[in-house]
Amino acid sequence: MSSNATIPNFIAGNWVRSAAADALPISDPATGECLGHTPLSGRAEVDAAVQAAVRAFPGWRATPAVERARVLFHLKALLEQHQDDLARSLTREHGKVLAESHGEIQRGIENVEHACGIPSLMMGDTLEDIARGIDCETVRQPLGVFAVITPYNFPVMIPLWFWPYGVAAGNTVVVKPSEQLATEAGLPPGVLNVVHGSREAVTAILEHPDIKGVSFVGSSQTARLVYAKAAESGKRVQALGGAKNHMIVLPDADLDATTDAVVSSVYGSTGQRCLAGSVILGVGEAYRPIKERLLERAAALRLGHGLDHGVDMGPVISAKHRERVTRFIGQGEREGAALLLDGRSARVPRYPEGHWVGPTVLEHVTPDMPVGREEIFGPVAGLAQAGSLDQALDLVHRNQYGNAISLFTTSGRAAREFRYRAGISMIGINLGVVAPMAFFPFGGSRGSFYGDLKAQGRDAIAFYTDQRVIISRW
Repeated sequence: MSSNATIPNFIAGNWVRSAAADALPISDPATGECLGHTPLSGRAEVDAAVQAAVRAFPGWRATPAVERARVLFHLKALLEQHQDDLARSLTREHGKVLAESHGEIQRGIENVEHACGIPSLMMGDTLEDIARGIDCETVRQPLGVFAVITPYNFPVMIPLWFWPYGVAAGNTVVVKPSEQLATEAGLPPGVLNVVHGSREAVTAILEHPDIKGVSFVGSSQTARLVYAKAAESGKRVQALGGAKNHMIVLPDADLDATTDAVVSSVYGSTGQRCLAGSVILGVGEAYRPIKERLLERAAALRLGHGLDHGVDMGPVISAKHRERVTRFIGQGEREGAALLLDGRSARVPRYPEGHWVGPTVLEHVTPDMPVGREEIFGPVAGLAQAGSLDQALDLVHRNQYGNAISLFTTSGRAAREFRYRAGISMIGINLGVVAPMAFFPFGGSRGSFYGDLKAQGRDAIAFYTDQRVIISRW
């Protein structure tokens, strides 16, 4: 892609140049180099994509499930074939370390793999003679057109949480995925449509009468608005929001393994993921050793371009986001948190235009401070000490979010109590990144999720289909 190129939309099997007058630049966050532009498409282009999906739905719905699965098997093979090129593009456009880009694509592939099982996943139930001469059965049927709205931080993986299940179930979609590979895999025109845009495009999707459901990932504030607007329009909604994930370390934890997990959780993907660890709660005598080990390891992480050898952490996505992260750090220090490691002045001489924020550690963080309460989406760890597991959980429960939580311990009794009382949707024990595999549901609770059925697994099949009950007498 040249620096002057604008990404076209993909509608009814054709690349279509957007009529939008405005576009946003796509830049390498490590170098500042402009790689291209994304158009801010409007209502007319959203409607064109939806109408293409509406036209494609009857034929795609009538396609046998095994044939739909074969298309997804082909897509899986293409993703694997092009994984190296996709990973390098991800790193250039989003700043990830190359290994992280490969990991993202692999997670996406795993969702495609699971969706390939659609003939089994959509099976219904039958019972003869629920009364004399009367039989009852259930079937799952697709609903029509679905929309998928995704954030910047995982542009391959997050769309693949959703649309493979939607099309496998017989629906058509309007989404922003790796659209070229999907077409090569054999999806008919109109089954998958791509519209790039911003607020106007999202509003058009939420209000469009032909869209039956919306899958969304973004901030909690936007997720709440998307949920309310789409539900008001009679649509199904699954809206995944933000997070403030806590990690509790008990005195009996394996400190070496715990430190590895904490560092990876906080600083992996430069903290720009909804499963990033944010607040580390050391219980009793565990506090000092985990603090010291975290500081030592965080200070040793190497910043740089994700394509360069030996780099541990890349830049944040943009200059604007860098300002946001550094503002949180400064505010935390002013409000009484002790700044043990300051990443605000981090620089990489080879890439002076990069959006760098180094690993940061703040101590004495409380649930009342924005740095201890809000999602920062950057490489910032907050430290606090708790007197017991009970006290640590009380601190966690003061937070509005309910995405993920981790406990580090060698005590089965403590682990059982923790999982029983955590009150958070995704629970990790001796794990720093609580990422369910594709065949399990993904999503939070409280302020982290709005809706009922979550992403991935059987929840995805239930979301993208309607269960019909058929009672017959012959």
